[in-house]
Amino acid sequence: MNETHSLSQLHSGPGLLQLWGLGTLQHESCPGNRAHFVYGIASDHGCVWDLRFCPSGAWELPGTPRQAPLLPRLGLLALACSDGKVLLFSLPHPEALLAHQPPDAVKPSIYKVQSVATLQVGSMHMSDPSECGQCLSLAWMPTRPHYHLAAGYYNGMVVFWNLLTNSPLQRIQLPDGSMKVYPFQCFLAHDQAVRSLQWCKANSHFIASAGSDRKIKFWDLRRTYEPINSIKRFLSTELAWLPSYNGVTVAQDNCYASYGLCGIHYIDAGYLGYKAYFTAPRKGTVWSLSGSDWLGTIAAGDTSGELIAAILPDMALNPITVKRPVERRFPIYKADLMPYQDSPEGQDHSSASSGALNPPKARTYAETVNHHYLLFQDTDLSSFHGLLHREPMLRMQEGEVHSRLCLDRLPLEAIHKVRFSPNLDSYGWLISGGQSGLVRIHFIRGLTSPLGHRMQLESQAHFHAMFQPSSPTEGSGFCPTSHFLLPSP
Repeated sequence: MNETHSLSQLHSGPGLLQLWGLGTLQHESCPGNRAHFVYGIASDHGCVWDLRFCPSGAWELPGTPRQAPLLPRLGLLALACSDGKVLLFSLPHPEALLAHQPPDAVKPSIYKVQSVATLQVGSMHMSDPSECGQCLSLAWMPTRPHYHLAAGYYNGMVVFWNLLTNSPLQRIQLPDGSMKVYPFQCFLAHDQAVRSLQWCKANSHFIASAGSDRKIKFWDLRRTYEPINSIKRFLSTELAWLPSYNGVTVAQDNCYASYGLCGIHYIDAGYLGYKAYFTAPRKGTVWSLSGSDWLGTIAAGDTSGELIAAILPDMALNPITVKRPVERRFPIYKADLMPYQDSPEGQDHSSASSGALNPPKARTYAETVNHHYLLFQDTDLSSFHGLLHREPMLRMQEGEVHSRLCLDRLPLEAIHKVRFSPNLDSYGWLISGGQSGLVRIHFIRGLTSPLGHRMQLESQAHFHAMFQPSSPTEGSGFCPTSHFLLPSP
């Protein structure tokens, strides 16, 4: 936990991709079984900065018959690694994988597997990943058949691969059965690292990027020599582009923010010309942002350990007319770093949160876990009745104005990644993880509606009509031979 690595250099080393089973996520009740680790994938490509599942078309029924050693496919997963490569894995269903294990095998198991494809920058005769640096962000083409994958690199380059290409200059078959794919398009989007990429879900010709040069740019991929719009603001950490909006919601670092303006903003792409809409103020850096396509809601986690959600207004109208925006956001939970009562710090104060007078001084992970613990305070999200007068809501509003940050310690309570479920059947579920290594999942029951329930029933009927056991499953262009598992390391 105390290791440091330079972003300007490539880094390779052991890494682990974990898959956890959460059971059936429903809106009426919580899953019957607890979350459990199903299997892991070991790699030697360093840190994983971003990972994206193929939006659709890669999933197969768990009972799909396959000739051994092939297994039914759960999905295609792309990993952005710190060694400059993008790896594409074909993940099998856990049930099918466990059925092929010997009885004396260790469960759950960690496997060393072959990737379906390795996506690299350069070309056949000139391929040097160190030219672009580490791969920091990914974006999968949202429209079918999802054959384009975009990646942002440390040197500001945005690279595009065609996963279904048959060109011998872009696709090479390796002796081990995997493929190496080279890009068909790349351009220098920023002067520094590309922190986030977001494809427009309504038209795949448009994409938005945010870089460490403090600029947010909107691109037309048919004319990449000049952006459609370039906006210089604070240091952006992540973008979210919802389907029915003409702009992006931006999470920002507080290092360049003016007093009182740090937080989450909605920025128009330039089509309507509206000024930026201040969605939610935050005192600390907002590390992650996620938007729900079904709810029109964004969720964000920051360095103070607070996870909030905000319902976006109709941005087709000028947002200057929005009244009482404070009523559009609400807290989901707050994590506080508390000292043990027998520790020296616990004798001086009873609270070690970011707003305490004497915050903890531990600067390493070992010091922090030896003298402190995390206290999670969750909000009752089953109903929004009387929410404005509840203690979590009042605490959030007070923290937006009077809280103070302590930058001299390890922020163990910080939230670094937030994601809404993209599936209609579980659109109200939200997952978050942070510096402590803990991953938590919440269900926002108050945002469900009868219209959403009716859409779920229609989607389930359509699904059962499409995936009959006798009908062949729709492939995604990659042979399921990638499900072959190598011996455990």
